[in-house]
Amino acid sequence: MTTSLTSSDRRSSRWSDRLLPSLGILLVTGGLVLLALYAWLKLTPSDPPYYYQLTTTGNTADFPDLELEAWKDLTINQYNVMLAGADEPLAQAWFGQRAAQAPVLLHWKNETIEPILALDQKALELSELAAAIDQYAAKDALLLSWWDTSRQLALLTGRDVLFHSALHEPLIIPDEWQADARAIRTYEASQTETAVDPQEHEQFLSFTQSLLKPLAEGITELRQLAGERDAYLIVHVSDLYKLGLLYPEQFGIVYKPYRLTSNLHGMITHVKAEMTNQGYYAYTLQSLSDELIRAFFLIDKASYQTLLARLLPFTSQPSPLDLASPRLIYQQGGYWVYQLTEQSTAQPVTPHEKQMDLIQHSDQVQ
Repeated sequence: MTTSLTSSDRRSSRWSDRLLPSLGILLVTGGLVLLALYAWLKLTPSDPPYYYQLTTTGNTADFPDLELEAWKDLTINQYNVMLAGADEPLAQAWFGQRAAQAPVLLHWKNETIEPILALDQKALELSELAAAIDQYAAKDALLLSWWDTSRQLALLTGRDVLFHSALHEPLIIPDEWQADARAIRTYEASQTETAVDPQEHEQFLSFTQSLLKPLAEGITELRQLAGERDAYLIVHVSDLYKLGLLYPEQFGIVYKPYRLTSNLHGMITHVKAEMTNQGYYAYTLQSLSDELIRAFFLIDKASYQTLLARLLPFTSQPSPLDLASPRLIYQQGGYWVYQLTEQSTAQPVTPHEKQMDLIQHSDQVQ
């Protein structure tokens, strides 16, 4: 038996035939819109938890504490690094630049207990290092160093470096800012007016991984990275902390600040007690000012066996001055400069005595 459809049934059927595909299209479109919104939220960084507030612009003579008077063609911009809603800065930053060039961070002063974004050091260290490179290194020499030091020396000496980008590795931020890491990287890139070069980033990771290798193996890798050029390896004591942040499972390092008083013997006794109580392997010191010292402690012997640690002075360990290869040619404050390639004609410079005195005095305190 067959049943014929009435005109009303046929109209209802045609309406359903049109409605169901429309509903399907609507659902698919809605899903795509939600996916697009989700992707936009994921890919669009939020605002960072801080901002740079420009306070002063001038030439190097206007900022005598930076010790950069010899670089008269630089423009210096001083910033306060402000937390939203706060009255006092988290840090102060000084950027230098020449016309039509990107700004370079030349000095940083943390106003907090924990370092944020960058580590402090004495301004005089950088200016004296740059002056020594100008005096002793060939004009076509290649400088290998951490990306921030590389950018500073490229600006101040005109020598070639491997890392021109502001790579922000590692990103030195507190745990509560980790969720904003992407926004912070984006904001920092806008502040330095540089995009991260993928090739430089890959080379930088190779550079840092070489610093984790044993002395001879690491130097061989760095020489391969430098090629046939006249090259110098420049490390700073603060690189220890940065390497530990990049590779916490492979390089154990902690630090602790100490007030430097007239009783140097007493301060070093406290440092040694910290090392003994915590079971650390060795330590080195960084002078931050006339009143403040930062002690870096290596957690274990394996961390000391790395290239970076062997190039820096640690108590009760062989001095870098005794290394036959690479050859130490200059030392100023926390900076240690080594001849990386054999064809270098630079003459060794007598190391600055203050840093060595601190380490040697520390070794003498029992």
